[in-house]
Amino acid sequence: MLTPCLRRHLTATGLIAPLLAPLPSLAEEAADTAQPTTNLELGRISVTATRNAIDPFLYPGMVSVLGREEIDDLNPSSPDDVLKMIPGVAFEGGPRRTGEVPSIRGFDGADVVILIDGARQNFGSGHDGRFYLDPSLLRSAEVLRGSASALYGSGGTGGVIEFRSVEADDYLAPDEHFGTTLSVGYQSVAEEWAFTSTAYARPSDEVDLLASLTRRTSGPIDLGDGTTLEDADDEILSALVKGGLKIGNHEMKLAYSRFRNEAKEPNNGQLTGGTDIVDKTLANDNVTLAWAYDPDSQWIDLDATFYYNQQGADEVRLDAGGAGPTGELLRRDLQTAGLRIDNRSRFSLGEDALATLTYGIEGWEDRQDGAAGSTERGGVPDAEALFAGIYAQLELTLTEPLGLPGDLMLLPGVRYDSYHTESSLADEVDETHLSPRLGASYLPTEWLMVFTSYGEAFRAPTLDEVYAAGTHFTIPGFGTNSFVPNPDLKPQTTTTLEYGLGVEFEDVALDQDRLAMKASQFRIKGEDFIDQTVNQPAPPACFPPACNGTTEQFNVPNAALWGTEVEASYEFDRVRLALGYSSINGKNTDTGERLGVLQPDRTSLELSVKLPEIDSRIGWRGIVASNFKNVNDPTDRREAYDVHDVYLVYTPTDWGLDGLRVDLGVDNAFDENYARTAVGAAETGRNYKTRLSYTLNW
Repeated sequence: MLTPCLRRHLTATGLIAPLLAPLPSLAEEAADTAQPTTNLELGRISVTATRNAIDPFLYPGMVSVLGREEIDDLNPSSPDDVLKMIPGVAFEGGPRRTGEVPSIRGFDGADVVILIDGARQNFGSGHDGRFYLDPSLLRSAEVLRGSASALYGSGGTGGVIEFRSVEADDYLAPDEHFGTTLSVGYQSVAEEWAFTSTAYARPSDEVDLLASLTRRTSGPIDLGDGTTLEDADDEILSALVKGGLKIGNHEMKLAYSRFRNEAKEPNNGQLTGGTDIVDKTLANDNVTLAWAYDPDSQWIDLDATFYYNQQGADEVRLDAGGAGPTGELLRRDLQTAGLRIDNRSRFSLGEDALATLTYGIEGWEDRQDGAAGSTERGGVPDAEALFAGIYAQLELTLTEPLGLPGDLMLLPGVRYDSYHTESSLADEVDETHLSPRLGASYLPTEWLMVFTSYGEAFRAPTLDEVYAAGTHFTIPGFGTNSFVPNPDLKPQTTTTLEYGLGVEFEDVALDQDRLAMKASQFRIKGEDFIDQTVNQPAPPACFPPACNGTTEQFNVPNAALWGTEVEASYEFDRVRLALGYSSINGKNTDTGERLGVLQPDRTSLELSVKLPEIDSRIGWRGIVASNFKNVNDPTDRREAYDVHDVYLVYTPTDWGLDGLRVDLGVDNAFDENYARTAVGAAETGRNYKTRLSYTLNW
């Protein structure tokens, strides 16, 4: 018989329900209908971690879940704002949002799987970000940290970031059928204005519809060092159209999202100045069709998602300060078509053993096209890639295993992937990879959980890494540096060992309060890490203008990364307090040089106080980072910093103001001068934020 502790966790996630009553049709619904909590709260429901609803506290690893309330309270203008409080996650690329690139546990780029409504975002650009998304359209975000290839295939070395867009049910109460929400916001640091209009309908229990449009405009950015970052103008137009239909045991959802950012900035938007200014258009068109079939059977809970993405970065040179003439069009486009089908079969192996078997297939195709004027663009090859994978995972929960007290959850899984890449610039590449994983969580008492996991992951070389050719950069009067294709690149692989513990107490100091903490240590062994070398000769080894060099990708034979993460929260009906901590280090174990997207030790704190007497809540957030010294070049060291935000949310219920919401806040309240990037670019200074929104439902 399951103990009360595990039964409480499993009932919350719906794992026991299939043996007693039908489940909701989409696994994701469990994640999106969970009660709002603090962003580091451990009691939410995760779907990304196992492709099946699970309490993050039980999961043998670290996963964080943000709900719509937490995202709204952040009043974000970019994905960096959404995820900034999560341990182990960092965004680099400087203060321009066009250059923001996420990293997890020292991995960035293609080492992090990014999903939007189940659709892979495979776009990669050296300086123009990984994905394009306006946070006004989000209902939830999940971050799975650590080895994830056993479920997600290539790119699961760092982890997974999954975003889900809003739906009509996020706005409508059970007795409401139609509504609209309008909002206007302003942020002082870049004189940003944001306007959002959303309309939604649920004419019946079987149909839901939503349409949303957001426009943002911003200009030069005030930095914490007292300077202003010029050439940072951008104008964003983001739209979402979404509909759902339920017919019997079937549920279908169709969504189309469109993102356009028209920006004026340097070709490399991560730099703080210089010439080579361009008119840049960053675009993402995403179509997703999801189907779920959930008959009254414990053996079938089927989900299928088809998606098609068009992502691109087009740039028109406004000066001749770069590697081309004024007016030249630089183009990078990527088309991705993918399909994922998985099923969950739930069964009992006795009253003391419950099992969920998740299994499925996944495949996607990438087609990249690049151009510079009427010629090929250096570093952006015309190339194609095809990936296919099959996977299976078992969640097995046991009571009093081998006579031991408490409960044990085992989580074995494996995935087999094959991929093929081709281009006219070099030989075709065909590879396969097997990614096993085993995790275990043991709850000897109702308040204690210990866990461990072992996982192998891989990341295939990107099209740019394998086939890049043409000019990388030129030095006028000196020479040209050119890309060299390398079809012999091996896939990057890792093995991760992770272990940790969690504690959870209720009624600690007050009735119905809750204290929770979860901590993890991880060690990652890497082989064939993909790195870039730039060979640029100089006199006396050569004589201008014949000082030509090369840029090529290569494999680092042996690498290691290691670190610690902690999440903790305490809350009762009026107050919530959350803490996060992360540290990460890495090196080339053959040379001793630092390796990976390393960050300083970082602590995040959040305090929120509810004031129902005045229909408000107030809060404070703080991020404290230590001196950063894990560098190969002493000039890359960064000073310690602490950044503090304050905010107020007012939602009146009297005087006929029901439906009104007022957000006020100050980010970086003390105007701290700090840097998060290797190039030492100062981050944004003090930012006064306000937003006024009104919702009318009927």
